[in-house]
Amino acid sequence: MEYRRLGDSGLMVPALSFGAGTFGGRGDLFGAWGDTDAAEARRLIDICLDAGLNMFDTADVYSAGASEEVLGAAVKGRRDQVILSTKAGLPMGDGPADAGTSRARLIKTVDDALRRLGTDYIDLFQLHAFDAGTPVEEVLSTLDDLVRAGKLRYTGVSNFAGWQLMKSLDAADRHGRARYVAHQVYYSLIGRDYEWELMPLGLDQGVGAVVWSPLGWGRLTGKIRRGRPLPAGSRLHATADYGPPVDDELLYRVVDALDEIAGETGRTVPQIALNWLLQRPTVSSVIIGARNEEQLRQNLGALGWNLTADQVARLDAASVKEAPYPYFPYERQEGFARLNPHPLRRADGAA
Repeated sequence: MEYRRLGDSGLMVPALSFGAGTFGGRGDLFGAWGDTDAAEARRLIDICLDAGLNMFDTADVYSAGASEEVLGAAVKGRRDQVILSTKAGLPMGDGPADAGTSRARLIKTVDDALRRLGTDYIDLFQLHAFDAGTPVEEVLSTLDDLVRAGKLRYTGVSNFAGWQLMKSLDAADRHGRARYVAHQVYYSLIGRDYEWELMPLGLDQGVGAVVWSPLGWGRLTGKIRRGRPLPAGSRLHATADYGPPVDDELLYRVVDALDEIAGETGRTVPQIALNWLLQRPTVSSVIIGARNEEQLRQNLGALGWNLTADQVARLDAASVKEAPYPYFPYERQEGFARLNPHPLRRADGAA
């Protein structure tokens, strides 16, 4: 296993981490993802630890807290061997205090997460979404208090816009609060929007990316092909509307390129898609999920080798989309590129 610093922090995290969204199995969305119980979760965690994967990510909203409960039971007796990451802030009910990141709710959600996980501290606690109704100073002071109390070790965010993250980092600096060191983001070969603003921000501010849904919400598993119907057993039948949208032609173009490189390397389509992500700037850890041992072992096979520069370039070309405003049309002009260098732009100006 390769280990990387989480942003500019001192926390070393594995290049691949494990997402516990399949643990618990409550509700329409998470029930379709999986229903792993504590015994099965222990087996999956055994495999992860044997491979050096020691970071496990969950959230209070996953199966209405059941994911945290199953994960906590599965790591019982070996807490010192693992990094626990969880998130809070999305609605957990219909009441006025059941969503957001106010001081009162953050204190309660952290205490609830500690109880469900069966631990007295959380290694990485992330805000699951930006709360426009709570001042960032209130959020940061509360998290800082929780860090000082020893309940949280590091803090981060998830799914923030660039201005939301930068506003928070600036307020942390001005008030001497603990800074966010991680941004859990959607990033895949069929979803590269992260690269335009959030990746340069992460480089500039020392915020590491923890990537969710690296296989494009289950579309880059190798089971979806041009001209074929969606496989009968695909979870996309039940979950597609919950996830990031993708243009079919982009998907098929990327899958064609992945298939071609799979034939050259002897690797699977998911392994190639994951390896491509592992070579991107700012990426500290890529979250993999698995409903069974076979899926987990296959995803772990994304490590220990690298795509060639030519193969990366071909995947880049297959997955590229027109730059959004305000990057288009200026990002293709040489003078603008010199003034505003992008982390993925080569010396010749190409993206």
